[in-house]
Amino acid sequence: MGKGRLEAFSDGVIAIIITIMVLELKVPHDTALAALGPLAPVLLSYVLSFVYVGIYWNNHHHMLAITHRVSGTVLWANLHLLFWLSLFPFTTAWMGENHLAQAPTAVYGFVLLMAAVAYWILEQVLIAVAGPDSALRGAIGYDWKGKISPLLYLGGIALTFWRPWAAQLFYALAALLWLVPDRRIEKLAAH
Repeated sequence: MGKGRLEAFSDGVIAIIITIMVLELKVPHDTALAALGPLAPVLLSYVLSFVYVGIYWNNHHHMLAITHRVSGTVLWANLHLLFWLSLFPFTTAWMGENHLAQAPTAVYGFVLLMAAVAYWILEQVLIAVAGPDSALRGAIGYDWKGKISPLLYLGGIALTFWRPWAAQLFYALAALLWLVPDRRIEKLAAH
């Protein structure tokens, strides 16, 4: 089975996720810059989530660029990833509207963790379809970022019960790790 429909569907869902997130931003009724102050948690939550959605879109694109076949299992694994990504607008809004309170910040971290797990599952299913000697398997290598990120999410979730703002630092650190796509996959995709 070709991968074109999977890519097109995923791109569409991700575009809708970003659209929903931006529509959740409420415009202040005051024209003074000071009116943005109370919206800072909402805006910061949006920026972090926008970066995460961008990271997933970018890495998903690179991963599929070196993938030649998909199966029904790949389609379901991809839907699993899209499910967790589709919860970003809800958890982002809940966390931002409640000024980074404990429960919303912990749930946000849980959704980040589950999206990472879903991405890993998709990666493994794609490798299984292509075989152990696939370009994707070779490009992933040790995948240190994929191993560290869940630990940062778990650490962030644990920190929410002590200092929710500190959890945000863990979530932001995990995002920073992924801002630069894996060069090995980019090189393979270029060929």
